[in-house]
Amino acid sequence: MRDLVVTENITLDGVIDASEGWFDVAGKADTQDLEAALREQSDACDAVLFGRQTFEDMRGYWPLQTNDTTGVTDYLNRVSKYVVSKTITDPQWENSTILTGNLTEEITALKAKPGKDIVTTGSIKLVHALIAAGLVDEYRLFVYPVVIGHGARLFADATNVPALHLTETRPFHSGVVLLRYRPS
Repeated sequence: MRDLVVTENITLDGVIDASEGWFDVAGKADTQDLEAALREQSDACDAVLFGRQTFEDMRGYWPLQTNDTTGVTDYLNRVSKYVVSKTITDPQWENSTILTGNLTEEITALKAKPGKDIVTTGSIKLVHALIAAGLVDEYRLFVYPVVIGHGARLFADATNVPALHLTETRPFHSGVVLLRYRPS
């Protein structure tokens, strides 16, 4: 069975809403080690799960990048993408599948297929629903040394969050720290 992994860029105070550009702080330092960790994550997964808004944001940006030296564009264009949506009828992005059924049933079926990890990032409404349904197998939190004080939070309502066990802590030169947790 495949793992469903929630990966989020997050502030010290738990905000994952990046609308204020707070995670640009890493760009002011050597980020080679952080980029290597992101490549490791990409190598360990063969499917990405998005909510509708994040999918539309990603679809409107990444396929248009022609000078991307990070490999993100190539990765996102080739990886299997799943979008949970009741309104999208044509994904308009290669290797994309729309999931319109019952969330728990759709994700359970997806996890039962052979393959590597399924990663979801951003997609806060979807992530909250996945947490509440008990479908998350791992949390990979890239914690940025920033305090925002407001914005969407990963554990805003703490609905059905299980006890978590820390499995890895990895600091990066930029001050970002990767914290990996699995339900106990």
